[in-house]
Amino acid sequence: MRVVTATEAKARLAELLRAVEGGETVAITRHNKAIVHLVPAQARNQAERAAAVERFRQQRNGWKPIDMSTEEILAARHEGHRW
Repeated sequence: MRVVTATEAKARLAELLRAVEGGETVAITRHNKAIVHLVPAQARNQAERAAAVERFRQQRNGWKPIDMSTEEILAARHEGHRW
Protein backbone atom coordinates (compact mmCIF):
# COMPACT_ATOMS: atom_id res chain seq x y z
CA MET A 1 0.00 0.00 0.00
CA ARG A 2 1.32 3.38 -0.94
CA VAL A 3 1.16 6.04 1.80
CA VAL A 4 1.12 9.75 0.93
CA THR A 5 0.41 12.95 2.83
CA ALA A 6 -2.73 14.97 2.07
CA THR A 7 -0.57 17.72 0.54
CA GLU A 8 1.22 15.22 -1.70
CA ALA A 9 -2.12 13.62 -2.69
CA LYS A 10 -3.49 17.01 -3.69
CA ALA A 11 -0.47 17.68 -5.90
CA ARG A 12 -0.39 14.18 -7.45
CA LEU A 13 -4.07 13.21 -7.59
CA ALA A 14 -4.06 12.15 -11.26
CA GLU A 15 -1.06 9.87 -10.68
CA LEU A 16 -2.67 8.34 -7.58
CA LEU A 17 -5.92 7.71 -9.45
CA ARG A 18 -4.02 5.87 -12.18
CA ALA A 19 -2.33 3.73 -9.52
CA VAL A 20 -5.70 2.91 -7.94
CA GLU A 21 -7.16 2.07 -11.35
CA GLY A 22 -4.29 -0.37 -11.68
CA GLY A 23 -5.34 -2.14 -8.48
CA GLU A 24 -3.14 -0.38 -5.92
CA THR A 25 -4.47 0.93 -2.61
CA VAL A 26 -3.33 4.37 -1.45
CA ALA A 27 -3.51 5.65 2.14
CA ILE A 28 -3.67 9.42 2.55
CA THR A 29 -2.39 10.75 5.86
CA ARG A 30 -2.59 13.96 7.81
CA HIS A 31 -0.17 14.46 10.71
CA ASN A 32 1.06 10.86 10.26
CA LYS A 33 -2.45 9.47 10.76
CA ALA A 34 -4.35 7.73 7.94
CA ILE A 35 -7.50 9.67 7.12
CA VAL A 36 -8.65 7.85 3.97
CA HIS A 37 -7.86 4.87 1.77
CA LEU A 38 -8.27 5.04 -1.96
CA VAL A 39 -9.20 1.58 -3.21
CA PRO A 40 -10.34 0.32 -6.59
CA ALA A 41 -14.15 0.46 -6.88
CA GLN A 42 -14.34 -3.28 -7.57
CA ALA A 43 -12.48 -4.08 -4.33
CA ARG A 44 -14.90 -1.90 -2.39
CA ASN A 45 -17.89 -3.63 -3.95
CA GLN A 46 -16.44 -7.04 -3.10
CA ALA A 47 -15.86 -5.92 0.48
CA GLU A 48 -19.44 -4.63 0.72
CA ARG A 49 -20.80 -7.91 -0.62
CA ALA A 50 -18.70 -9.92 1.82
CA ALA A 51 -19.92 -7.74 4.71
CA ALA A 52 -23.56 -8.17 3.61
CA VAL A 53 -23.17 -11.95 3.44
CA GLU A 54 -21.64 -11.98 6.92
CA ARG A 55 -24.53 -9.85 8.30
CA PHE A 56 -27.01 -12.31 6.76
CA ARG A 57 -25.18 -15.27 8.30
CA GLN A 58 -25.28 -13.62 11.70
CA GLN A 59 -29.03 -13.00 11.36
CA ARG A 60 -29.59 -16.56 10.17
CA ASN A 61 -27.84 -17.91 13.26
CA GLY A 62 -30.55 -16.26 15.37
CA TRP A 63 -33.45 -17.87 13.51
CA LYS A 64 -35.45 -20.45 15.41
CA PRO A 65 -35.85 -23.81 13.68
CA ILE A 66 -39.37 -24.71 12.60
CA ASP A 67 -41.01 -28.10 12.71
CA MET A 68 -42.57 -28.18 9.23
CA SER A 69 -42.02 -30.39 6.22
CA THR A 70 -41.22 -28.96 2.81
CA GLU A 71 -44.74 -29.76 1.66
CA GLU A 72 -46.22 -27.87 4.65
CA ILE A 73 -44.03 -24.86 3.94
CA LEU A 74 -45.07 -24.81 0.28
CA ALA A 75 -48.75 -25.20 1.23
CA ALA A 76 -48.46 -22.31 3.68
CA ARG A 77 -46.78 -20.18 1.03
CA HIS A 78 -49.64 -20.82 -1.41
CA GLU A 79 -52.40 -20.43 1.17
CA GLY A 80 -54.63 -17.55 0.20
CA HIS A 81 -53.55 -17.45 -3.45
CA ARG A 82 -56.37 -17.29 -5.91
CA TRP A 83 -56.15 -19.95 -8.56
